[in-house]
Amino acid sequence: MRIMANTRTVENKEERKAIKRTARKKAAPKAKRTTPRGANKKKIKKLTRTLGKR
Repeated sequence: MRIMANTRTVENKEERKAIKRTARKKAAPKAKRTTPRGANKKKIKKLTRTLGKR
């Protein structure tokens, strides 16, 4: 889990955004995915075409 900069005390929205942006730039890059995206989604069977041409 990445820890963002604590900006609760900052009242100005633009200043808060700037602090968060610099914190994101300083953070180490995320690692590549080990499994492809959507690998945990439920797989559905393809429907058979039994009554398609009747």
